[in-house]
Parts: sequence; structure tokens; C-alpha cells
Amino acid sequence: MIELAPSILASDFANLASEVHAALAGGGTVVHVDVMDGHFVPNITIGPPVVKSLRKVTDAVLDCHLMIENPDQYIPEFAEAGADWISVHQEACRHLDRSLQLIHGLGKKAGVVINPATPVDTLSEVLDIVDFVLVMSVNPGFGGQRFIRNALHKIQALAETRAALGLNFRIEVDGGVALDTVEDVVRAGAEILVAGSAVFGPGGAEANARTLLQRARQANLLSA
Repeated sequence: MIELAPSILASDFANLASEVHAALAGGGTVVHVDVMDGHFVPNITIGPPVVKSLRKVTDAVLDCHLMIENPDQYIPEFAEAGADWISVHQEACRHLDRSLQLIHGLGKKAGVVINPATPVDTLSEVLDIVDFVLVMSVNPGFGGQRFIRNALHKIQALAETRAALGLNFRIEVDGGVALDTVEDVVRAGAEILVAGSAVFGPGGAEANARTLLQRARQANLLSA
């Protein structure tokens, strides 16, 4: 099942509720929340208070992507604020298994994220306990970057590994997902598509989300 996860990083924060509602009206089902601390990545964004506010205005899945150092320290706060999915970076977790178990222990779905230069095989010991793997197709920290095509090989490798081992994790991709890349991303095996600028850009979030999702689902049908 192909799902669109609009990333609020590219939205108008002065009208966040209406922007989110528009993206969801266009077919989005997951609200992607990029959390950056200015240390693990070179930018600072939002924290649990914004997640708590989002929870008040939507019942959609809140997908909190923690691009932060020491994520274990903050995971409980995001869970309490209303996050449904929480993902942590392989590169930021000294004890990755423990971090994922912490997320599950709080009743949330747990994801692991890999940066563009991180090989897929670094996840071999946790693929059986994650709910989803998020492949970064840009270097994290800023929106609007160009898609790194090597991510397609990682997505395909994850899909092949999942089939070979009989696992159930889903594959998410974040970075540069737009009308000119979404078909390749879906053909490679991605199922959850994070899109920021392609949704919250000119044309309006509802129309943009609908067009992007239609393109993705069409590609999925053709590759089936």
C-alpha cells in the first residue's frame, strides 16, 4: 500500500493546521514531523510542543523523525505528546536495539533511519524488530534538496532482503520526492513517501498531494 506522508518542514507554520488539513484532504495519511537539534544535523526545527498541538487538530498518524543526538532522552516526551511512529538514526544511536525497544515499550511503532552514506547492511541485526526503515535520499538537515539516486539501490536492497527473510517492515523514503522522482522511488520498493516542497509548494497542498499520490499509485500498479 502506497502512502503519502506530507512533511510539515516545508509548510507555512503560521497556518500549520490548515496546511496539514489540506495535505490530508489530498490523500495524505501520515504527517511527517522532522525533528532537528542543530547538532546531529545543521538545523533546528521543532519539539514535543508542536507535536502536542498537531495531535489536537488531526487524527492522522504522526510520524516523528528524530534527527537528534541522544534520542533515548527525548523519545518518551514525543510519545507522550502524541507521536504514533518514532524513528531514530542508526548513526545517532550507540545502542540501537535499546532505542527501538524503548519506542516499542511506549506502545509506538519504531523505525530506523539511514543517511545517504550509510550502507543498508548496518541494519541487519534490527530488521526483524523494526516496523519501518526510512531511507534518506538527501543529506538530512534542510528541505528542498536534490534527490540522491543511490537511494534507489538501497530501497531495492531492503525490499529484496525483506522478501528473502520473510519480514514485515515497511520502507519509507525522505528527500527530493517529487513528480520527477516518485515513479522511480515506488518502482524500487518504497511504500511510504515523505514529501515536503512537492506538497507544500505552488499549486496548493491539497492539489499537489493528490497529483503526487496518483502518480505514485499509478507507478505501483504498472510495476506490480
